[in-house]
Amino acid sequence: MGGQPGGTLDRSQHDFSLWEKRADALMVLCSAKGHFTVDGLRRALEDMGEEAFQTMSYYERWIAAINQNLLEGGVYSVAELGEKIAQVQARGGTYGEASGG
Repeated sequence: MGGQPGGTLDRSQHDFSLWEKRADALMVLCSAKGHFTVDGLRRALEDMGEEAFQTMSYYERWIAAINQNLLEGGVYSVAELGEKIAQVQARGGTYGEASGG
């Protein structure tokens, strides 16, 4: 991990959460739309440095790399991202709060 041996990985003990599945779908969709390539995603991941590999989960790094590629590609600006984050946060912390129930 981060250029260093990561040891063994026991995949049988990990059930992907909904947000992780969505991160994977987002990567597939954005790549299919031509917003970035696997090489662009890999470059953004490698640019994060070793600390990201020690402090962030696999899909947290994916989200950061996807975001970096979309920003660099002009899909949205930092200001637009900030506005959207504020809108989403205003909805509430749960699906129930967001839907008013």
